[in-house]
Amino acid sequence: MKRLTTLLAILTLLAGCAAKQPRELMEGQGNPAQWQAHKVQISQIDGWQITGKLGLKTPEDSGSATLQWLQRQSYFDIRLSGPLGQGASRLIGRPGATELEIANQGRYSAESPEALLEQQLGWQLPVSHLLWWIRGLPEPDSRSQLTLDADSRLARLTQEDWRVDYLDYLEQDGFALPSRMKLYGKDLEITLVIKDWRPRLLGR
Repeated sequence: MKRLTTLLAILTLLAGCAAKQPRELMEGQGNPAQWQAHKVQISQIDGWQITGKLGLKTPEDSGSATLQWLQRQSYFDIRLSGPLGQGASRLIGRPGATELEIANQGRYSAESPEALLEQQLGWQLPVSHLLWWIRGLPEPDSRSQLTLDADSRLARLTQEDWRVDYLDYLEQDGFALPSRMKLYGKDLEITLVIKDWRPRLLGR
């Protein structure tokens, strides 16, 4: 009985230690307090309209497309046009329901955007995480490793087997937002160049 009690006490202690481990491991030049303030400010953005270019490179192929991304809280409408978008592709959805329209091919649906893109295009893209990464934030429900720049913004993010390098920012409506990013996954490299950022605070 004594051994069982001791074992339970050790397991409880270990569980408590695991729960207290930070979800964000930080390094770099930035100030942690300034990073937290920046994160709180940017997290208020729950809607946006983005125009830019997306490039994708695999060991076998590469291509680029024009990107238009409309976000309204949990609803998203992402459009690609050009060779990478196979003429024109549109990904729309909200939690639990996603549709992909491909020009001259049809419309497809799945519960998640990740499953849908892998089924129809063969891309393993972390779309749900991109909703955070595009704003220069880590996805809050999984652990991350952060490198901060001199302005206490993300310079590099490692999360869920992906690495995101933030190469440039722009100032828009008082927010410092990523304008050039590179994402590295397994056998996949993505470049995002954002030419127009229109952030919105819809929850107010």
